[in-house]
Amino acid sequence: MISVTMDMVQYDCPYIDVTDEVDVSFHTMHWDFNTAKQKLETRVLVTGDDRGALTNGLSALKSHDGMLGFELLSRRGNTAVIKSFIGQTNAMRTIREHDGYITGPFQISDGSELWSVGFDTADNTDNALSDLEDDNDFRVESRNATSFEDYLDVIQHLGAAKNVLDGCRDLSERERQTLKKAVDGGYFQTPRNATLGTLAEEFDVSKTAASKNLRRAEEKVLERIVSSFPDVEDETILARK
Repeated sequence: MISVTMDMVQYDCPYIDVTDEVDVSFHTMHWDFNTAKQKLETRVLVTGDDRGALTNGLSALKSHDGMLGFELLSRRGNTAVIKSFIGQTNAMRTIREHDGYITGPFQISDGSELWSVGFDTADNTDNALSDLEDDNDFRVESRNATSFEDYLDVIQHLGAAKNVLDGCRDLSERERQTLKKAVDGGYFQTPRNATLGTLAEEFDVSKTAASKNLRRAEEKVLERIVSSFPDVEDETILARK
């Protein structure tokens, strides 16, 4: 499989239009293309810079000429989940005409959209990218050949990956910043290029406070990683059989 990540600007996409005018972003949670009706059904997480931006973004999307259906499923603070329908865009049609398929969620903000697309052959990839240039602006962020075994490995371990991500989300902002600074600064290298003293200076706290923040961050992340070991080991054993 050829995996391509593109930063895409579609001129016939309602979501992109809205993010170009309002401080909101969209992240698809589920999508399904109905070939008979030529409609894309999506469930989307909408995030606004604040409550007012979210309200304006939802209103702009709902009234957009390109929207074929809109339903607000839930809303809390500056985030909401919607169910929506749009017609097939030029880029969607081009990808499908060259036997391409979506491999990851759409991420839309600031007037452009991050696409993760897969193709079975290099020729299909080249032809699709060539045709996309006719009516869309895009930049290829990455292009990689992924073996079936590697792709299967990712799919089999989605649960373990989510578990680790949840651990990262559990970190407070200060814990996240402290752990990142420790890694980037070489705290875990031998010999160390950073110390508790340099971390304390960076965040203007005592060495004790820096140590506590770092230990909490390590504990939250490592607990999730260690708890995922059985899932990874079980899948590895099955793959060897």
